[in-house]
Amino acid sequence: MIKPLGERIVIKVVEDAEQTSGGIFIPDSAKEKPQKGEVVAVGLGKLNDKGEREPMDVKVGDVVLYAKYAGNDIKMDGVEYKILSVKDALAILE
Repeated sequence: MIKPLGERIVIKVVEDAEQTSGGIFIPDSAKEKPQKGEVVAVGLGKLNDKGEREPMDVKVGDVVLYAKYAGNDIKMDGVEYKILSVKDALAILE
């Protein structure tokens, strides 16, 4: 598994449906880049000026929206992941 460093998180990319509610299939070339993912790993957090770790805003299992072109894409065992800074996570979906 991937263990992120510092204030980074690992996201398992969640693809949107390939079919519209009307039954039309959307080809890969017409899809927008996904911006939603499940947090699968979190770093220890950023060190502040006193040398203490600041708590992370997200935890493993959270589903987050993230900035469109943020982070680095990696693929392991056929699954697409993204490593990004916690500041690139825009919101937690509930």
